[in-house]
Amino acid sequence: MSEKKRLGKGLGALIPEVMESSVETSEISLERIKPNPFQPRSEFNDEKLKELAASIREHGVLQAVVVSPEEDGDSFTLVVGERRCRAARLAGLSAVPAVVKPVDRKTMLEVALIENLQREDLNPVEEAMAYRRLMQEYNYTQEELAHRIGRSRPSIANSVRLLSLPDKVLESLARHEMTPGQARPLLAISDPDKQQETATLIMQKGLSAREAEKMATNISARGDKKKEEDRDQEIENDPLQAEIQLQIQRSLGTKVRIRPGKNGGIIEIFYYGEEDLERLVSKLLPEGI
Repeated sequence: MSEKKRLGKGLGALIPEVMESSVETSEISLERIKPNPFQPRSEFNDEKLKELAASIREHGVLQAVVVSPEEDGDSFTLVVGERRCRAARLAGLSAVPAVVKPVDRKTMLEVALIENLQREDLNPVEEAMAYRRLMQEYNYTQEELAHRIGRSRPSIANSVRLLSLPDKVLESLARHEMTPGQARPLLAISDPDKQQETATLIMQKGLSAREAEKMATNISARGDKKKEEDRDQEIENDPLQAEIQLQIQRSLGTKVRIRPGKNGGIIEIFYYGEEDLERLVSKLLPEGI
């Protein structure tokens, strides 16, 4: 079987031997099982846990959890089955069936991520943070991570980009008050306060992702125009720069804009058609190209 096809199966690709139905299981005390330190989920649905606990009381734990032995020889770290362990405790069980398999830390994070992605249990922020953690701690490129967990590279890139939004916007995403499609257009707006204001408007008006994109584009364009006007005003307030700009314009016979920055700046030279460009090139490069 090709690696690509195996990866498409998710957990079975990372720890294939523990996914077989014939694998040996043991009853392990819940007190000896430590939580997975790489679990990307921060919240668990109480109602769903209660439903699973009720099922466990009636039928028992039907699918074994997966644990990795610790160095002390007496405890284990949970690899797969966080919900089952939590529900088993709610159901009053003291032990659960488990497959014992040594698993390294990187694989623990990958498995926890894939398990939750397959069940669609992660909110958009948890998912993005898990992707970022895998890339930062284990030096995955987006392409490598996409191949590893069976996602497309653009989907991972778009997910991680959301983390640059203001905290309040991320909180709304985590609470499912807005979708990634509604939030992503906010990235076009450079001002964090404006991003938050726009997010509030998107949620209040219940805009679609396309409508949110249109709104964010308009706000971004207005912001760019305002910045340009502010720069022009800055030049006007500096007599020396204003004179330099004017002299360059007269010399080249076209509009010129000086855009000062913190460490230097940019000089923009405008041209109006192909002939105008050729004229400017001949002035700037009299010896030719």
